[in-house]
Amino acid sequence: MIEKVRVAVVGVGNNTSALVQGINFCRSTGSLVGVHQPRVNGLGVDDIDFVAAFAISAGKVGQDLHRAIFAPPNNFPRLDAELPPSGVRVQRGLTDSSEIRRVAEALTGSEVLLYSAPSGRPDTARAYAEAALLAGVAFVNTTADPVARDSSLLKRFEQAGLPLIGDDLASQFGASVVHKALLRLLQDRGLTLVSSYQVNLGGTEDFRNLAENPDSKKQSKMNALGSDKVQLAPLGYLPHLKSQKIAHLNIEAQGWGETAVSLDVRLQVHDPSGAAGVNIDLIRVAAAALRSGRGGYPAEASRHLKSPPGTSV
Repeated sequence: MIEKVRVAVVGVGNNTSALVQGINFCRSTGSLVGVHQPRVNGLGVDDIDFVAAFAISAGKVGQDLHRAIFAPPNNFPRLDAELPPSGVRVQRGLTDSSEIRRVAEALTGSEVLLYSAPSGRPDTARAYAEAALLAGVAFVNTTADPVARDSSLLKRFEQAGLPLIGDDLASQFGASVVHKALLRLLQDRGLTLVSSYQVNLGGTEDFRNLAENPDSKKQSKMNALGSDKVQLAPLGYLPHLKSQKIAHLNIEAQGWGETAVSLDVRLQVHDPSGAAGVNIDLIRVAAAALRSGRGGYPAEASRHLKSPPGTSV
């Protein structure tokens, strides 16, 4: 029997709720609907155990993880599967870099630290990476904050034989993935791009944070799209959308004889589901690399990320 991956998570928001509930749903029902890779290096979707969790919200700290994921302002819906207590108490997260050692000690027994806190806090993201390095744990950065793109930090993880994955996951079927595929299709079919734009609206707390602190996310999206003819509108936070995201994409191009081609797409998804569908793979990639002694950045993670090492900060 394969040994389950022991995961610690930073951030008990909607993305963590979707991931925790989804793993339990697969385990309870056997359903693999929406699962991209049933097995990664022999690890199945249900071969994941959460052993530690960190948050800073007073309404979540001290709660069982399976209770904390439903605490406000989380708004990802409950999946149709019973969720018994996890036995994992949410611990107080980092408030400053002086607490790195405390968090590192709390990571004892973990293999992978999944950083799923809101984007826009680069110092906090790096502090958790330092804690993972100190604890001898693989680190996965799902946010747009530059961690794996920090070449000196990446080198230290490589020298320690620890995987470092990031930055900014590409949602399983999100605006950037769809937009990038359409731009590639345009190029493959010989059309010329004239202009393009993307508008994103969402209702999660992470979306609110990104709307207020957009810089790192905007650069990360541009890294994913790779064209100076694409414009990104400011993110729009609409609380009534809850965990849903709505994206509007437009592409203006020219075909044979410079004739006009215009495409408009509207995409509506549960944003946390898109994150969970990728995080389940990144966790298993990190665990497999750790268990095989491969430190640094595992190249197979790139397809799941907007801003892997080497892209702009």
